Amino acid sequence: QVQLVESGGGLVQAGDSLRLSCATSGRTFDMYNMAWFRQAPGKEREFVAGIWSGGLTDYADSVKGRFTISRDNAKNTLYLQMNSLKAEDTAVYYCAGSRFGGGRRPTDFTSWGQGTQVTVSS
Repeated sequence: QVQLVESGGGLVQAGDSLRLSCATSGRTFDMYNMAWFRQAPGKEREFVAGIWSGGLTDYADSVKGRFTISRDNAKNTLYLQMNSLKAEDTAVYYCAGSRFGGGRRPTDFTSWGQGTQVTVSS
């Protein structure tokens, strides 16, 4: 399993942008399927975006067109560029990885970061 450490969260205003990063350990990052999830207070953890080892991406409808997931395999780092942020994007954002699994369910992933808080004020 890889170890994951998120960074880049913060407090922003509606319409602003943020870029989250997820630094990973291990020498096989390029073989991992990676994703971002988020969890707002009182709500279940939900899928935001995924990028698979072959480079294909997937987005939740709520963020499609505003968020972009990417990976730099040379730096063992996953990114989430978030534009046009809305108050409803406020949540703790988690980086997740899996060597063999991958999908939209939290149970599809075996490695998780500690999360980074994103707060969007309206």
